[in-house]
Order: sequence, then structure tokens, then C-alpha cells
Amino acid sequence: MKVMTSEEKDRAYVWHPFTPQLPLKSNINITRGEGVYLIDDKENKYLDAISSWWVNLHGHCNSYIAQKISEQLKQLEHSIFSDFTHPSAILLAERLLKHLPVNQSKIFYSDNGSTAVEVALKMALQFWHNQEQTKTVFIAFENAYHGDTFGSMSVGARNVFSNAFEALLFDVQHIPLPTDKNINEVKDQLISILKKGNVAGFIFEPLVQGASGMRMYETSYLDELIAICNKHKVITIADEVMTGFGRTGKFFASDYLLNKPDIFCLSKGLTGGFMPLGVTSCAGFIHQAYLSTDKAKTFFHGHSYTANATACSAALASLDLMEKEQTWLQIKMIEKAHLMFKEKICVSPKLKNVRVKGTIIAFELKTEEHSHYLNAASQSISSYFLEKGIILRPLGNIFYLIPPYVIKESELKIIYDSIESFLK
Repeated sequence: MKVMTSEEKDRAYVWHPFTPQLPLKSNINITRGEGVYLIDDKENKYLDAISSWWVNLHGHCNSYIAQKISEQLKQLEHSIFSDFTHPSAILLAERLLKHLPVNQSKIFYSDNGSTAVEVALKMALQFWHNQEQTKTVFIAFENAYHGDTFGSMSVGARNVFSNAFEALLFDVQHIPLPTDKNINEVKDQLISILKKGNVAGFIFEPLVQGASGMRMYETSYLDELIAICNKHKVITIADEVMTGFGRTGKFFASDYLLNKPDIFCLSKGLTGGFMPLGVTSCAGFIHQAYLSTDKAKTFFHGHSYTANATACSAALASLDLMEKEQTWLQIKMIEKAHLMFKEKICVSPKLKNVRVKGTIIAFELKTEEHSHYLNAASQSISSYFLEKGIILRPLGNIFYLIPPYVIKESELKIIYDSIESFLK
């Protein structure tokens, strides 16, 4: 009997995400990681320029986080979290609240970014329900991406990600991303929707829309929209799953804002890329609506792995590193290098746009196709850089860098040089 190779077993048994099933390509078998590199079973090294879907902050197999996880495993790996608690969850909640805006008062744990958003939506809806008010409409930006569960898909853009499920998604009022040209129209549209009186909340990715192509917009415009929502007493929800933990140059993207959101959704970089964990934090007035002897007003939501102790220990270790001066020096170095490269490359006739926010730089390639996710340029971009030993995952004709903070200037130069070669 023939023994199957790992490649054959992968093709036979595993269904990978966001992957067309015909033709089914072979996947690179990653066996270990070192810093900014992933290494396959043939000892080929790949520079992880996108932090493995934006989760890795401090480098692969960071020894400090690994050590803290090991210590936790010798104490407690996991425990039920209803009627019970544990030290790591308590400490993590305390420390996160010290970094979040002062209006945040409670931390609710879940498993990932989609569920953190799902919790936020349910939390907002039940806030009104507990007060016997019928407010069920959400407002979101066009081209938004908030996850792949049904609530998070509903507040996201209607596109290839959700087409098969559109009939089952709840209605959401989508407004354009604000720009210099349309900010007044966007404000008028928002006010018009709010005046109907049935809006439960406004959800947004602050300053950078990730999956829609790293689309960036001005802080002042978001501040104005939040102020309008505050005036109409509508809950504001910041989806900081991608933008949190230094990605935009501050601890949270909302740190740029004067008007602070009422609810925050966190995941991805929360554990430094080591363990799945989600967090939804809320302002005190939201939690107040659940303080009742009426058990029907309980927030009936949870996960088997809520506040997993091992994941919480990883998040605490990642926070330790985030609070070090060296990490912020690295973030500033990456931002400065991106800005310098933007000035150099933005004159390329092959590029429609180059944009930078903190450690994120995005390049929009000029193509004849107007479609985004299904743009044929995606495959040629990823293949070219993979041959150079660089991992990029384009969003259609848009490719970007969002590297781990431990990357060196010399490694950034390797990526920049490869981009210049690609454009030639």
C-alpha cells in the first residue's frame, strides 16, 4: 500500500479557508517559525510580510510568550468560566482597561474577531431590549468587513464573501466612507437615518478598513460621525480587531479620536499571534442595562473556551512586550520606513495609490478590472513575491505590508526592493 505524503494528505483531508476547490493547488507545508520568517518542510524561508493574517506582533515563536504559555500550562490550561474565574483572565481584563479609553468598564471574552463583533452586536441590541425599546437597525460603512459569522456578515459589505447567505442577513444601513469630497453628504445621510429613531448602533473599523483593501480615512471625519451618534444617543462600536495593538502607530486606532467609542472589539494581535482569543469591552452605561434581578435580562452568550487560561497568558505576555519602549521604537521605525518608501514609489505609473498608516502600507495596482476580491492580479502578485521568498496575500489588485514589529530595516529593504522589481 502506497504511503501518502503530507502534501497528498493535506489535499485529501483538509479544507482550507478562502480557497477555490477547483483547481485545488498544493499548499506550502510550514513546519516552524523564527522571527519574521516561516520555514517549510524543504527548509525554504519565507519573510512573513503580513504577520500571518495580521496576528503576529512580536515574531514567530517569540521565546518570551512561549515561556509564559509553558508556565501557564503547568498551572491551569482551561476552566469553565460561568460561576468560576481565574487569575489570568482577571489580570488581563485589568490591564486591557488601562490601555482602553476611560469610558470602558467591562471585558467580555470570546474566541476570535468575528465572535468579538457578534458579542458587540448582541450586547448593543439587548441593551435596548432590556429597557423595552425597539431599536434593531445598525449603521456601517460601505465595503466594511467585520467577520464571517451571521451578525458580522450582516454589518459587512454585501459581496462575494456573503452572497450565498444574503437572504438570511439582517438589514443594515450602509453609508459611504467619508472623504474630503463627501463628508457633508455622509453626515447628512447619517443624520437622516438616525432621525428614524430605530438605530441600535453604528459599527466601524477606525481609520483603516482592512479586508476591503486597507482603505484609510481621516480621524476628524470619524470624530464628527461619532459626535452625531452621541447626540442621538446611539451606541458606537469600534472594530479594532485589525487596527489594535500598535498597527496604526498608537496602541489603538481610537486613540487618535477625541470622541471615544462605547464598545471595542479586539482579537488578532491580542495574543501576539499565539492563541485564538477575542475581547469585547463596553462602557459603563451599557453594562448598567444588565444589572437586574430579572434573570431574563442576563446576557445569555458564551463559548466553551471563554477566557481560556492559556490564551489569556499569551495575551498578558504580548502586553508585556507591547509596553516595552523597544517595541514602540520598532513601530516608529517601520512607519518612518514606509513613509520614505511611499515618497519614492508613489510616482510609479503602475500604481493608482499608495497609502500609509502606522505600520501599514498599501499599494493599489492599476488594472483594467474593477472587481476587488476576484481581480486576476491577485494571483500574479502573490506568486511573484512567493518566488522571492516573501509572503503577501493581496486583496485583489491591492497588496500591502503589515509586518511583525521585530522586522529589521534590512528586511524591510528586501521587501521594498522586490516591490520595485515587481512594478518594473
